[in-house]
Amino acid sequence: MKNIFKSAAVTALALGAVTAAYAADPYKVRVQLSDDEEGAMAYMINFDTKDKIDSILVADKEALFKGEIDEPMMARVVIDGQPVATFVLESGSIVIDPAKRKVFGSMLNDRMAEFNKAAADAANRYRQASDDATKESVYNEYVTLCTSTMTDNIDNPLGYYLFIDQASSMDAAEFESWLAKYPSLAAYKRVGQIKAAQERKAATAVGKMFADFEVTNDGTTVRLSDYVGKGKYVLVDYWASWCGPCIRQIPVLKELLEEFGDKGLEVLGVAVWDEPQNTEKAIGTHGITWPCIINAQTIPTDIYGINGIPCIILYGPDGTILSRDKQGDDLKADVRAAFNGTLKY
Repeated sequence: MKNIFKSAAVTALALGAVTAAYAADPYKVRVQLSDDEEGAMAYMINFDTKDKIDSILVADKEALFKGEIDEPMMARVVIDGQPVATFVLESGSIVIDPAKRKVFGSMLNDRMAEFNKAAADAANRYRQASDDATKESVYNEYVTLCTSTMTDNIDNPLGYYLFIDQASSMDAAEFESWLAKYPSLAAYKRVGQIKAAQERKAATAVGKMFADFEVTNDGTTVRLSDYVGKGKYVLVDYWASWCGPCIRQIPVLKELLEEFGDKGLEVLGVAVWDEPQNTEKAIGTHGITWPCIINAQTIPTDIYGINGIPCIILYGPDGTILSRDKQGDDLKADVRAAFNGTLKY
């Protein structure tokens, strides 16, 4: 169902204005963990700003956060650099069970759970549908649910969270229309980041000249311009070792390289949002034979406005961007069209 079922953490019920009742009210957040996390430091951070709210050592297989909050916000629990739960931090007693992907015990989180259940049901019905008409009906049903929930709750954390999730699939015009209709969204840091990313994406869209960047790893500096704009077609795969969809595109890139390598096609990997040792391990595990710029982190994704990976870009011999954000058969079609002179952009 495209990417829309990836979000399942907002309520389907209208909540209205909920912040007024939360002036300096206490909260207790109990995160149920396992022996593997015993003794680790758990952090609770603001989902929007990434600022640390609190930290606690995991003891007796749980992390227990206590404090007061003026108004609810989206928060995240992180252990060893990995997020284990995203939830609404609000007054009340909140229980988080990461193993079961459950958050419950307070008003908004209970309603989040209710929506999660409805979303999972819709996803199952979509997968089990035997015809395209049924799939489209379920998809439209879910889109309607998400849109109404976002509209009804746009001034509280749940509406904001759903908007952030859906904004990644909005084009610039749709995104701007939401901001114009609901200007309070502009106060969120992540919304500002998405706006900036869309502007950078527009500046590096198909038909534009490539934007150069450089990455230094292990004392060696490499630039995109070392590969792009040198007279050959270059497929650049912005990827990460932990990204399942990225790994699924590796056979596609191998097939294209086998088909067009003798005709001048080059492939370059750019590892983003990943640890160098994990990238290097994945290169060996998946038999990647093309060069890879390692430890790029957010440098290229900031420049190109990339908010999801894999992002595969085809650069022409002079460095013009000929194709972007295509995968699988669509990517193959663009590469083949480029080499036979029929690619239009």
